[in-house]
Amino acid sequence: MTLLKTAALAALLGLTATTGIAQEVTLRFQHFVSPNSANPKYFLDPWVEKVEAESGGRIKIEIYPFMQLGGKATAQYDLIRDGVIDGGWVIPGYTPGRFPEAEALELPFMVTKSAEEASRAAWEYTQQHLMDDFADVHLIAAHMHGPGIVHKTGGAIEDLTDFAGLKLRGPSRPATLLLEKLGAEPIGLPVPQFPEALSKGVVDGGVITWEMSPSLKLDELTDSHTDVAGDMSLYNLYFLWAMNKDSYNALPDDLKAVIDANSGLETSAMAGRAHDTGDREGRALMEEAGNEIATLSEVETARIVALGDAVTQEWIAEMTKRGLDAAQLVEDARAAVEATRSRGTDG
Repeated sequence: MTLLKTAALAALLGLTATTGIAQEVTLRFQHFVSPNSANPKYFLDPWVEKVEAESGGRIKIEIYPFMQLGGKATAQYDLIRDGVIDGGWVIPGYTPGRFPEAEALELPFMVTKSAEEASRAAWEYTQQHLMDDFADVHLIAAHMHGPGIVHKTGGAIEDLTDFAGLKLRGPSRPATLLLEKLGAEPIGLPVPQFPEALSKGVVDGGVITWEMSPSLKLDELTDSHTDVAGDMSLYNLYFLWAMNKDSYNALPDDLKAVIDANSGLETSAMAGRAHDTGDREGRALMEEAGNEIATLSEVETARIVALGDAVTQEWIAEMTKRGLDAAQLVEDARAAVEATRSRGTDG
């Protein structure tokens, strides 16, 4: 809940807010991962510091990891919308089918392995197609993480037959659809539940980024990590950094301007860079632990791309039946990715 405070001195002197006493605001944001993981460390915390500095200290932002303010990661969007919290980090894919147009960005091999590039594309696509979907929150950034990697107990994946029967954690509907095509048994799990599922043998592994590996102790809970060849991601996940609309609207205009200056394309790109940094660090730590690091051959990757194409075509058919121009959504998502790719990470 937004806490708006007028300085006690104003009351003592009989002054009003219009006479020059600056309004101060405390905002409470939360997320669902370790504060030491890449997004909080390299994006959320620096974003908070920047907003607080540019507000002259009038905006104070408290960040709560691990859903410490209550609720589940799957309910984060509603917690923001309903004003239980002032803002937070959201994975729309945690509520399958609720934001179908966002799924186009998460289809197999849709975005590049550069999270910064993918995040620039995500913001552009969001502006084109998703602002109505997220109209009941105030959007600050829309971004993607880095490439999804297959992490599992036992040896690395060498060919498609190695997927057969594996129980693998998936984060989103497009990811689980692809895992199913590969012959695995997909199990949808939010990030916080993944380590326990591994330790209890509920899953054999799962798909997630390099950068989340250390905070989830995948160096201890898994033995191998397999990526696909090329510069396109096996799968990716779409995120929002958003505020409660009333919390935003209650701000005085000059503080709204501070939030606005720290929103949009470059803020989304900043979030992507955080994931790129975390991916480099996470992979290095898995290597230091002595875990097996593998990349599938171009031949095997091509076979997975073909299965990914089948997932995309089935998704288009399903979404078309739901009344969406799904083919156009996929075309626009690809166009945003290609435009960003051609510009590179300089925007």
